[in-house]
Amino acid sequence: QVQLVESGGGLVQAGGSLRLSCSSSGRALNGYIVAWFRQAPGKERHFLISISRGGLNTYGADSVKGRVTISRDNDRNVVYLRMNNLTPEDTAVYYCAVKSASYYNTEVDYTRWDDYDAWGQGTQVTVSS
Repeated sequence: QVQLVESGGGLVQAGGSLRLSCSSSGRALNGYIVAWFRQAPGKERHFLISISRGGLNTYGADSVKGRVTISRDNDRNVVYLRMNNLTPEDTAVYYCAVKSASYYNTEVDYTRWDDYDAWGQGTQVTVSS
């Protein structure tokens, strides 16, 4: 089994940037498509962006395109989420999730939370105005 841990959350001022990290234990992340979701208070969990096993393919939600990037370093077993130009509406718990897939699978547009096989506990991001 894979266990995921998100880190890098905290309090950020509006207009700022953040970089979150997702790492794993049990199994390495390089065996999975990895995605980031977020859940704001009182709202459903929403897909943000995903990345293929090799890192060549990504897919992002329209709502955050241009502000959000995802990258991975398989040698270090970590996937990063970077968000720019933050607003208070970005305040949420951010989760990483993994989906088993073939290394040659170029499709990464899995946007439903139940497309994924495992989740981390999340990291809180609060954006102050």
